[in-house]
Amino acid sequence: MTVLSSRPAQPVDPGLVSIALEVAGRLANDASDVIMATAGRGVRPDSGESPFDWVTDTDRTLERHTRRVLTAEFPSIPVFCENSDDGDAPSDSEFRWVVDPVDGTANYTAGMPWCAYSLALVDRWGPVVGVVADPYRSQIYAAARGRGMRANGAPVRLTERQGDSLVVCTEMTRTGPWPGMGEFISTAAIAGTGVRVLGSKCLAVAQVALGHVAAAVLHGYHEWDVAGAVSLAVESGAVVLDRRGEGAQLPVDGLLVAAPEAADEVLSWWQSALQVDS
Repeated sequence: MTVLSSRPAQPVDPGLVSIALEVAGRLANDASDVIMATAGRGVRPDSGESPFDWVTDTDRTLERHTRRVLTAEFPSIPVFCENSDDGDAPSDSEFRWVVDPVDGTANYTAGMPWCAYSLALVDRWGPVVGVVADPYRSQIYAAARGRGMRANGAPVRLTERQGDSLVVCTEMTRTGPWPGMGEFISTAAIAGTGVRVLGSKCLAVAQVALGHVAAAVLHGYHEWDVAGAVSLAVESGAVVLDRRGEGAQLPVDGLLVAAPEAADEVLSWWQSALQVDS
């Protein structure tokens, strides 16, 4: 995971941002069409693999298409994908593209309507441009630094009341529940809040940006899992913190994305759960 500077995010050339948004939007629309045409239609990865590690032909097809287009349009900007062997992006890259072709592959394979395509242009301060395709809801969510968030072209901005949502999202790790997850769920329930584990880190964070849930808590993640959705969240007015309560757009130590009014309370549940488990 790339360590980001704690300094405020810097402005980026408006021309680059505009072109990046346009290209990313086209790729998201392409991905949405492919996912909807193939989801749940007998695509089965190696049965010996964990569902958390599945890679389908659709993942590979969308990765190749995304790489081809981005390399042609932005030849000087490296592209990092979930299914490649590149690992996390080097810290000395001025910009990088990060893509998750199908976030929620187990859901996609089963035909469950909860998966996404995520693409983000990132610099050392965090996402510059983020686009998420939500195929089953026919939605393309897009954001750019300082330009706000849009859902199918309509502006989205969190309001104060959206911090009162009775739902928080989280996701399991590749090996199962994260340390303290049971305690976190119990604490939230006592406070009258339900915790949902739906199978897509990207869409979990996007729900906060859209105002559907109060917060999303991720014990661990890769940059490509969430960078597109974090861009949405930041531009919609959400708070982004690590498990210590420190702000960074892509924290190294866990991720809490929350409506401003809910951030402190959900953070306290998370921290308390981690202390109990330890």
